Amino acid sequence: MMDQAYIALGTNLGDRVNYLKQAVELLQAEKAIRFEALSALYETAPVGGPVQGPYLNACAAIKTCLSPVQLLLKLLELENVIGRVREMRWGPRIIDLDLLIYDEIMMRTPLLDLPHPRMCERDFVLVPLADIAPKLIIPGCNRSVLELLTDREPGNEIRLYLSRGWFK
Repeated sequence: MMDQAYIALGTNLGDRVNYLKQAVELLQAEKAIRFEALSALYETAPVGGPVQGPYLNACAAIKTCLSPVQLLLKLLELENVIGRVREMRWGPRIIDLDLLIYDEIMMRTPLLDLPHPRMCERDFVLVPLADIAPKLIIPGCNRSVLELLTDREPGNEIRLYLSRGWFK
């Protein structure tokens, strides 16, 4: 049996579209992961951290037979394959793969928090997630992605960079 999960993808260094394409290709190559949907690409200003360039963000819906921790470790492994170097928290990065939601699991451990603790506050997560799962209820929040977006005050500017189908 495969479980439903949602992943955020982001980058703000180098050939951003290429790094996101690499991430999607690597995820699709994993036997334990089945891709279901991929959002459009959005460009956003960085949130927190040092002065840095704008991000490209997307979200993916997948099915997996990996446990939440196994999936997180796989995402970290794929970041390393692409060349991510962790120098500073919230600093610029070649690739960032975040596990947002895994079924309806709610957990807080030193390694993994589910759902992602700040996802409901971040337009750069909610907007691409709404592309692929607008009616998805966020565990613990008991509100849909679309409801969260509708009720938010205008925040950081987010603009469509490439429409769905950018990954071909």
